[in-house]
Amino acid sequence: MKVEGKTMINASRERVWAFLTDPNSVAACAPGVESMEIIEADKKFRAVASVGLGNLKVKFNADVEWVELDAPNKARMKAHATAPGSAVDVTAEMLLIEKESDSTEMAWSAEIHVLGTIAALAARMMSSVTQKLTGEFFDCMKKQIEG
Repeated sequence: MKVEGKTMINASRERVWAFLTDPNSVAACAPGVESMEIIEADKKFRAVASVGLGNLKVKFNADVEWVELDAPNKARMKAHATAPGSAVDVTAEMLLIEKESDSTEMAWSAEIHVLGTIAALAARMMSSVTQKLTGEFFDCMKKQIEG
């Protein structure tokens, strides 16, 4: 499944970059994140998150790695998460474009591959759950950065 979008943030590109490349800041806004541990600064981190899919709640252990950091322009990451009988692989990218009056446009995309039990049980809900979680993340992120 591919998801993508653009969002405007009323802050400098450097401020947006600093927030979005800080695992602790992102974890504070990411719905369902229970814990986050930096394994290697500016490179790898590990998170535990729970995601609800209808009446099914699944806890994932995720390993995340930055594969490209071009401050304050572009970042790419990959993640591999596992849950009992399931796995999720994600590649994501963000591009920050400086706009007038100290604002930043963030263009983002993610390719998500879900395997195993969850893919079979919750396939029809994935798109709506992804949209809901993405919206919650961006609302929180904008409040934190713009506030």
